[in-house]
Amino acid sequence: MSSENDPSGAMGPLVGLRVIELGSTVAGPFCSRLLADFGAEVIKVEQPDGDTIRTFGHRRDGRALYNASIQRGKKIVSINLRTDDGRQLVRRLCEGADILVENFRAGSLERWGLGYETLSAVNPGLVMVRISGFGQDGPYSDRGGYGVVCEAVSGLREITGDRDRPPPRVATSMADYIAGLYGAFGAVMAIHERTRTGRGQVVDSALYEGSFSFMEPHVPAYQQLGIVAERAGPLLPGNTPNSIYPTKDGRYVLLAAASNAVFGRLAIAMGKPELIDYPRFTDGVARAENQAQCDALVAKWTATLELDEAEAVLDRAKVPAARIYTVEDIFNDPHYAAREMLVEVEDPELGPVTVAGVVPKLSGTPGRIRWAGHDIGADTADVLAQELKLDSAEMERLARAGAIYGNGLPAEEEGE
Repeated sequence: MSSENDPSGAMGPLVGLRVIELGSTVAGPFCSRLLADFGAEVIKVEQPDGDTIRTFGHRRDGRALYNASIQRGKKIVSINLRTDDGRQLVRRLCEGADILVENFRAGSLERWGLGYETLSAVNPGLVMVRISGFGQDGPYSDRGGYGVVCEAVSGLREITGDRDRPPPRVATSMADYIAGLYGAFGAVMAIHERTRTGRGQVVDSALYEGSFSFMEPHVPAYQQLGIVAERAGPLLPGNTPNSIYPTKDGRYVLLAAASNAVFGRLAIAMGKPELIDYPRFTDGVARAENQAQCDALVAKWTATLELDEAEAVLDRAKVPAARIYTVEDIFNDPHYAAREMLVEVEDPELGPVTVAGVVPKLSGTPGRIRWAGHDIGADTADVLAQELKLDSAEMERLARAGAIYGNGLPAEEEGE
């Protein structure tokens, strides 16, 4: 699927909402990217030296490929929040906004005169999404909120990986993405509530709490039974068979057959229908209690099949299974193509850039990717002229004073 580079082509249920993003790195930008995908007008306020996200990941011809996706569909303005003029410009932008997304350390906006009490006094309908490491209050609120640190505090890191080695990380910013998703969810709920009350509110999304929420099954297990969750490698504790199993060609197939009906179909596909009535495998609880023996039988069977054959047999038997996909597999997969999960957007320097598609799919008001992430300050002049009615002389003054930066604007004068 390709997406036209058309700024006027907003689609989705959030058309008409204006979002100001003061976020940086991953959590804040991802939150507002979700809102942009579904039609919101997102104006990202970026420092003149650029968001740190522009240094993340792989580059081509000096351009950050990650930036093309996570900043997609946003207007990028460069305003220096370290200056009084810059902060005043942001205050004015917030006067006409529906949502403000920020992920600075707790208390930062208040020190800059941009706290919720200040902004909502002028714009009572404003919804402020505040994403931080540990939330806006509590004894850890002033700690730095890096995703990997918050993942560790959440408990999620402790249950990731194999028991015989230190807990690894997933090779993506997991805690940031979870918190950003909760932030977007909270923003939409707050906007819905505003239709009833006319007032906005603060959405407090903490990175450690978002990740901790994924620990859901392990919380009552500790409180009731004193069980401390541990790393389980490829297994899902209490759910058997559900793991990766070796194939004849030295690869692995992942299958999940914990329910009685699916396990029955797996047993028949294995040529061992008698396992259905075997006392140790009669139901999910029994299979979980005898996980090692059950998995050994499944692994012995899969090891007789090539990966392609194993997938085909399991598919015919209606047993959920798949190889472990690489990104190359994804690009070659017809289902990804049919579901429009690989979308081409145009970058002025790189040409077509493929990014992940819009999620979720809405039948009536689907989202859309309008353009790839813009350069630093690409939209500064246009946004300030259209939204704040600044003339060219005032923008020139602000640029020379170091308050704004952008295409076609003069550079900051030395000594300012």
